[in-house]
Amino acid sequence: MTNSVTTFRAAVEAGDMDAAVALLADDVEFHSPVVHSPYRGRDAVAPILHAVAQVFEDFRYVAEVAGGEDHVLVFRAHVGDKQLEGIDLLHHDARGAIERLTVMIRPLSALQAVAAAMRERLTGA
Repeated sequence: MTNSVTTFRAAVEAGDMDAAVALLADDVEFHSPVVHSPYRGRDAVAPILHAVAQVFEDFRYVAEVAGGEDHVLVFRAHVGDKQLEGIDLLHHDARGAIERLTVMIRPLSALQAVAAAMRERLTGA
């Protein structure tokens, strides 16, 4: 399972969101730091990951923590003039596919900037 995390990390760091999406289970559940209800399914999550790749600037993973089926990838980036720190919490199914992806971002001002930029990318609003 660590291999799929390594592959996910490498894909995201390379900006290859198609490769990252391919590692998700068909029925993946994505928990956004902005939206209360999770997104379900690879087709619902794919546009979000593609938008994130465009919104986050100077994105980099800075740490990784593993424990059983759960892995945490700690990242840093910025959106406009807002520096942010966050985590990708990945949970794997028995086959090693990512079945749950939870993202958390701090501080609040950076999360608000992310929310605005993502809304613009995904809805054109």
